[in-house]
Amino acid sequence: MAKRCYYEVLGVTRGASAEEIKKAYRQKAKELHPDRNKDNPQAEARFKEANEAYDCLKDDQKKAAYDRFGHAAFEGGGGGFGGRGAHPGDFGTAFADVFEDLFGDMMGRRGGGGRTRAQRGQDLRYNLRVSLEEAYTGLKKSITVPGSIACDECAGTGAEGATQPATCPTCAGMGKVRAQQGFFTVERTCPTCGGQGQIVKNPCQACHGAGRIERERTLSVNIPAGVETGTRIRLAGEGEAGLRGGPAGDLYIFIEVQDHPIFLRDGKILACQVPVSMATAALGGEVEVPTIDGGRARVKVPAGSQSGRQMRLRGKGMPPLRHGPGASGEPGDMLIELTVETPVNLTARQRELLREFEAEQADNSPQSDSFFNKVKSFWDGMTR
Repeated sequence: MAKRCYYEVLGVTRGASAEEIKKAYRQKAKELHPDRNKDNPQAEARFKEANEAYDCLKDDQKKAAYDRFGHAAFEGGGGGFGGRGAHPGDFGTAFADVFEDLFGDMMGRRGGGGRTRAQRGQDLRYNLRVSLEEAYTGLKKSITVPGSIACDECAGTGAEGATQPATCPTCAGMGKVRAQQGFFTVERTCPTCGGQGQIVKNPCQACHGAGRIERERTLSVNIPAGVETGTRIRLAGEGEAGLRGGPAGDLYIFIEVQDHPIFLRDGKILACQVPVSMATAALGGEVEVPTIDGGRARVKVPAGSQSGRQMRLRGKGMPPLRHGPGASGEPGDMLIELTVETPVNLTARQRELLREFEAEQADNSPQSDSFFNKVKSFWDGMTR
């Protein structure tokens, strides 16, 4: 049976780029893998066919020979391809490539041909508590962060005298070794260098070959006005130092705004419960309330106010959290919620006056009258 055109097998045109060929092969490999097609006896043959096609077309020299001579370029032990003896159906090599593409990141690959000589440092988290007043004004705060920094003695290389580490002889600097296990080529972390791709023959005495040392650092952090609980601030490069000269990680500062004894916060809105006397609520008057900036504001209480009545002070809430230069936004409002307070520990004269008031009270309790009218209707309905 004549072989199909390699381009046809992968579903690409002859002018397809290397990236398009790789993408098409990855799709075919996932689609035709025998483990996914146990009920399809033809899947394994087509899977091998796709591997053979990709192994040829991924190589520039093989691809050029195939474009010129077709399948004849590889007949006779590779004579049509400069006598290299390479066969395009090398399944292990082709599948190893797609295996690395699909799963390389999970195994620690970060580009550069699979080399992992220098490792990026880990990100750090720092929980910072601020008061509501500090969240309102913003502040600059010094924090002490435990962690690691690049070793000065070896300049982060891990080798004595700042010399460069040597290439690992086991994996030739790849950080991984491959082993053929039947149908598959399995890739594992190199046991000699631990995936670094390099070994340190003379470790630095200060950092013992790690390229970094543990040390606390004091950092100055700008906390912008308007932060809320859960706000995250990123300080690039202030995390753990990388291994053997790798880049440092980042430091993430998570803000927690403490509860306030007077104000409740909801985004940019501040709320404040203010107690007023029965007389002030009934007759009307003024109350003095605090504002988050440390000021005072006088609020008029309308006559006949009930508990729960709210009044609004425009612009007296929290500022917006600005994101980037030129960002703007209006500050929030402050809500005043009245709480009518019932007096306690009355004197004899006060009790006498309240009894007189109760006797004179007529149609000036609309909520009470409405409630008891509903209660009377409810009870009447139950006795019918």
